[in-house]
Order: sequence, then structure tokens, then C-alpha cells
Amino acid sequence: MIQESYSVLLVCDDSKIVPLIKAFLVAPIFNLSVTEDFYEASRLTEMRKYDFIIADSKGSSAVDFAVNISDSDATVLILVNAENFEEISYRVERFGILTVSKPLEATNFYNMIKVAIAVHYKIQTLSTQTIKLKTKMEEIRIVNRAKLLLVEKRGMTEAEAHRYLEKEAMDNGLKRIAVAEMVIHDWE
Repeated sequence: MIQESYSVLLVCDDSKIVPLIKAFLVAPIFNLSVTEDFYEASRLTEMRKYDFIIADSKGSSAVDFAVNISDSDATVLILVNAENFEEISYRVERFGILTVSKPLEATNFYNMIKVAIAVHYKIQTLSTQTIKLKTKMEEIRIVNRAKLLLVEKRGMTEAEAHRYLEKEAMDNGLKRIAVAEMVIHDWE
């Protein structure tokens, strides 16, 4: 089995946390980029797609950064002090952001990375399904538009229009959507 590689952006300036995370997120499985600055991290996320983004909470800038990037395809983790865990976790949960309590313990961090990988796969699956559904819905919309034109312009019934599109597609070795697009082009 070929092991996948994950791109990770770590936004942290804590001299104790960075080495710990680097020890867990090793190449070739993880391609780790590190920055200390949230402005730089924002710039990096605009230039490149990351699978995981880990932000160390230092004030509200980490929370704001995490929320701002939460609509990306990346799985976002935010590291927070134990005393702020509940408050920050409550604020970011609705954005799909995972919260990890500090101080980091190796076992807990490892387990959270495993959870993040599982979430990442789930997001990829749901994104793929969403794209397929949107494509199918668009195809249905176009075919229905073509049927309506055939009913209005050629006096066909809905069943006859449906059969016409199916037959034309089969006879010409085309997909039904291609025939529907031709009908729309011809009649609009």
C-alpha cells in the first residue's frame, strides 16, 4: 500500500511546542511548513493548499485566523491553554475546527492527529460527493430545460421529449446532456 503524504502548516512561535510537533509530523508522511506569524500564514494559505493547519493560540489572532481559513479544505486544529479550552472550543466548534489542549502530551497529540486524518478523509469524501451531486443536478436542469423547449416549440408531450433526447443520444453515440445542450442551442 502506498502511503499518502499530507501537507501541514504549523503557525506557532513556542520553542517547546514546535520541536514536539516536528517530532511527530515527519517526512515523507508529513510535509511540514512552519511560520510564527499569522499574517504570513494567511499569505501561505492563499498560495498553497494544505491538508492540515495547526495554529497555536496566542490571544484572539489564532482564533480569528482559524475561523477565517475554516472554509478551506484543510482540517484545522487550534492549540489552546487548558484554562481557555472550553471557551475557545465552544467558539470554534461550529466552524469544524478541532481544539487541542495545552500543554501538549505526546499521546494526546498523536491521537488528535489520527482524528484529524480521519476528519480529513471524511471531508474529501463529502467534497467529492457534493461535486458529483452538483454536476448531476446541473445535468438534470439542462435536460429539463431541453424537454420544456421541445414541449413548447415542437408540441411534444413530456414523455415524447424525454424519449426524443434518449433516442438522439443513443443514435448519435452522445450523452443525453450533449443532446439537451444542442436542443437548447437550436431553440433559444
